[in-house]
Amino acid sequence: MKYIPRPYQKLITSHQLDVGRDACWAGMGMGKTAATLTAIDTLQSVGDIGPALVLAPLRVATTTWPQEARKWDQFSGMEVVPIVGNLQQRQAALQRDAAVFTIHYEQIPWLVEYLDNQWPFRMVVADEATRLKGFRLRRGGVRAAALAKIARRTRYWINLTGTPSPNGLTDLWGQTWFLDFGERLGRTFNAFKYRWFEPHPNGYGHIARPYAQAQIQARLKDLCLTIRPGDWFDLDKPIVNFILVELPAKARKTYREMEKHMFTLLSNDTELEALNAAARTNKCRQLTNGAAYTEDNNWFEVHDVKLQVLDEIIQSADAPVLVAYQFISDRERILRNFRQARVLDKNPQTLADWNAGRIQVLVAHPASAGHGLNMQDGGNILVFFGLGWNLEEHDQMVERIGPVRQKQAGHDRPVFIHYILARATVDEMIRERLETKREVQDILLAAMKRRGYSKH
Repeated sequence: MKYIPRPYQKLITSHQLDVGRDACWAGMGMGKTAATLTAIDTLQSVGDIGPALVLAPLRVATTTWPQEARKWDQFSGMEVVPIVGNLQQRQAALQRDAAVFTIHYEQIPWLVEYLDNQWPFRMVVADEATRLKGFRLRRGGVRAAALAKIARRTRYWINLTGTPSPNGLTDLWGQTWFLDFGERLGRTFNAFKYRWFEPHPNGYGHIARPYAQAQIQARLKDLCLTIRPGDWFDLDKPIVNFILVELPAKARKTYREMEKHMFTLLSNDTELEALNAAARTNKCRQLTNGAAYTEDNNWFEVHDVKLQVLDEIIQSADAPVLVAYQFISDRERILRNFRQARVLDKNPQTLADWNAGRIQVLVAHPASAGHGLNMQDGGNILVFFGLGWNLEEHDQMVERIGPVRQKQAGHDRPVFIHYILARATVDEMIRERLETKREVQDILLAAMKRRGYSKH
């Protein structure tokens, strides 16, 4: 695809090139990755840096950054190599002649020790930079401490995150140290804390002094660029983000076998009706979400890649998240992995708690969250963990927190809708139905031809 940056993406790239050691605060789906790849490409084209290193959560390092480079024509000559796998695989990855290397945060201590004085990266990008918040000069997070050893050898350092201070202003010191080594917020965390915080009245922890936020923001103004969606998007329309995930090899093989069986059934049934065609895809839909049902109505887990993405969304949101699921197995796995999650049930108190902001993750089936429910006070972020063929249920789910309801309730904020989709699966077929409103059978038959299955 041709890369045409939005105005705020140009702003991000320019900020990174002009400042050098800086932070960009923008939510998921705002185009930070492509804008940062543009900055990397620009610096490499003039010979200012060699390879760049991206630190990120595992799935983001393995999938998101390589996919983004392959997606746009501007980066056609840019190879992005993940440093993942066992020891031999990681060592082999480092031997590649790539423009960008990615690694997940858990492997940072190993990387710093392995490369030691041969550190080749003059540019480091910390994606989801709140992972650095635990850094302290004398003690703190092991990963951040390892990075601190090489931070001064790195000319360009870029922090990317949507929520720089999810637990309060104290989260900012560790991240900012990697940009200016304590120049703006204090050389040590204790100096930072004593200047802008005071003991909590209950005797536990600290609270910000009345002037703290304004002064801290003023000191970080030249380093940190904040992209607010409301400044750039039409609040009358949701901000939609399609997140494509790669199925693991074993899960992909299982899915392909099930898909082939589905297409075989379609091929042999010329009178197939749309509803029956949708029913045929249930197994494939289950597999893309990560679990499949057996004949005795039990289910077994196949993969967790969508759960990983959901975790990233929840962490970056720093706000309540409404999650739409399709199967009971989806719901149970989400509840098992996110202890703060609750299910939208028939108890009126659940809906009241959501609208009062007392529920961080609310899990709901589109069929149970339809007409008449007012959920806009509780949040403005909706995640589709899986998709179904029913257009009305989908639209009604969106409408629960949609732009019209937000405005009616007096909330001047954008609505974010994240779709977690497995690449080259039935997920993309359903996405096509939602966008085009074509008949289910037409979409399935067209997909069957694209896959190379003959129609008898």
